[in-house]
Amino acid sequence: MRITFFSKYFGQRPLSHTIGLVLADALLLSLALLAAYFFRFFDPENTSARSSIWLDRFYMTVIWLVPIQVICLLISKHYNSVLRYFRLPEVEHILVSLFTAFIFEIFLSIVTRGATRFYLPYTVIGTDFFFALNAICGSRILIRMFYDYASDWDSPAGEEQDAPKCKRVGILGAGDTGAALVASWLAKPGMHYKPVAFFDDDDSKQGLRIHTIPIVDKIDALGKYFQHLALDEIVIAVGNAPQPRIRSILKMTRHLGLQTEIVSSITEMASGRVKLSRSRPVQIQDLLGREPVKLNEDNIHMLFSGRTVLVTGAGGSIGSELCRQIATHMPAHLLVVERCETQLFQVEQALIELGHGAIIQPIVADVTNEAQMRHILKYHKPDVIFHAAAHKHVPMMEHQPREAIRNNTFGTRLLIDLAIELGVTHFVLISTDKAINPTSVMGATKRMAEIYLQSRQEALENEASQAPQPFPVKTRLMAVRFGNVLDSSGSVVPMFKKQIAEGGPIKVTHPEVVRYFMTIPEAAGLVLQCATLGKGGEIFVLNMGSPIKIVDLAHLMIELSGYRPNLDIQIEFTGLRPGEKLFEELQHVNEHHKTTEHPKIMRFVNNARPIEQVTKAFAQLDSYIHALGTNEIKRKINEIVPEYKPYLKD
Repeated sequence: MRITFFSKYFGQRPLSHTIGLVLADALLLSLALLAAYFFRFFDPENTSARSSIWLDRFYMTVIWLVPIQVICLLISKHYNSVLRYFRLPEVEHILVSLFTAFIFEIFLSIVTRGATRFYLPYTVIGTDFFFALNAICGSRILIRMFYDYASDWDSPAGEEQDAPKCKRVGILGAGDTGAALVASWLAKPGMHYKPVAFFDDDDSKQGLRIHTIPIVDKIDALGKYFQHLALDEIVIAVGNAPQPRIRSILKMTRHLGLQTEIVSSITEMASGRVKLSRSRPVQIQDLLGREPVKLNEDNIHMLFSGRTVLVTGAGGSIGSELCRQIATHMPAHLLVVERCETQLFQVEQALIELGHGAIIQPIVADVTNEAQMRHILKYHKPDVIFHAAAHKHVPMMEHQPREAIRNNTFGTRLLIDLAIELGVTHFVLISTDKAINPTSVMGATKRMAEIYLQSRQEALENEASQAPQPFPVKTRLMAVRFGNVLDSSGSVVPMFKKQIAEGGPIKVTHPEVVRYFMTIPEAAGLVLQCATLGKGGEIFVLNMGSPIKIVDLAHLMIELSGYRPNLDIQIEFTGLRPGEKLFEELQHVNEHHKTTEHPKIMRFVNNARPIEQVTKAFAQLDSYIHALGTNEIKRKINEIVPEYKPYLKD
């Protein structure tokens, strides 16, 4: 059985390895002390007499000094470190440990000065500290170098012929991102990247070197060097570079015939979503020029830390990203609810790979199943619910309004009622900008869900304020609207990618159609921020930035793939589909927006309808929904949502 003491201070190494490491350090520290005595007392003119004196002192002091140094290293838990990844933080630990031993030695020398043979001269203490620090750190560096190159030595002799050729890479950007990327490549030769040169627009960096790699010139001078340097690839490492700059770089590298990739910023690397040593192809997200969103991480952490959070629709693009971001804020439990078991399995595995397996509970469930959802909420007692489950495909829901109402409206109503009944503190509905003056069934059913949410919140507040002893409302209901998210399963981006891969044409509905876009991580992060801002009854709307013409998006994606629009890949206009708009609106006629504490989030306020009126309308719709045709159902929706402009079949 492993002794607790060794587990705490030496980690889970085999005991024999640990003893070997301590003995090796003791030997190095003894040699450092011997060198310090030699440096202080050795006299080449009187070797025999002087050597007997300082060697005698060495023997007397090494028996207590080296154990003190080892104990200091032990207390700092230095032996818990994985030596093959030795870096600057471990140097700091060693420095602090040996400096602590140094102070203790000074104290003992003062106390025992002239009174004992164990006395250690101050010059020997200082010299020993320097030698010991270099010996321990030097041994760690040698260990890391051994492991860094061991993978190459382990390869069978015949494999070298089959190994991929090292790519000669030029790095655009000599800042933190580029330096970190090159450091990771140099530490892992097996990745087959050979950094050759940096290019950077900062005049003060020209002619300098980073990790021995020269900074040869500015980025726009790449054309003068790429043949001379025999570059195979270019990596853009300009953290948070503006979209026009990336487009100009891509145009230049494409003209030179160089493969181009990009790395994310240090901030994104630290988040765990991006690996430090990995570059990736330039994506459409890099070309849309959205500024990074700053979140109040402290408030978000306070909301989730130690609590139970439930996410419905967790297998979707937004639901899965919500799970990833919530998990980083250390909830006690994260309930991952999804109707499709395949999607649920995928998000579960992704969370396990990120190290969150201990807190997640994957649950196959349908949000419209009252008995099942009641059991889940009653058994797990979630504090916060994010309701992302919904049918979102606009043309498909035009032909199936019953299913849209059942899932988007009545499913939300059920969850809201259960959340209030069972004491959930925060309920966040993921809505859509298509709920504003809707022209589609999908948007109208989401708008009905918003209407019920606001009416229910107002009823709760009225009940609390009119009670004989007024009490605070426990459950806060809120909705968050936003537009399209890039690269989500239902967006145009994956569809355009498929059409480009097939050689075209790219099919766009209308030359003037525009949409708002944001990235999936940005949208999910702002949803979490909204949860911290809501007091109950709000409809939050995310600042989506500037709208983008879909035809311009198609042009960008064609160019990004290395083709020419309307020459290599054609663009074909197919006409607007039922329920689609040319542009998405920001608010409907009765809404007024107010700012919030966050510049990217607005709060819309309007008068909630009486809950009795809404409940009656929903009950009537529920009673005859299966007896009516598609047009009749849309007209009934229009009675509840007057601003809805339904598409009716002839």
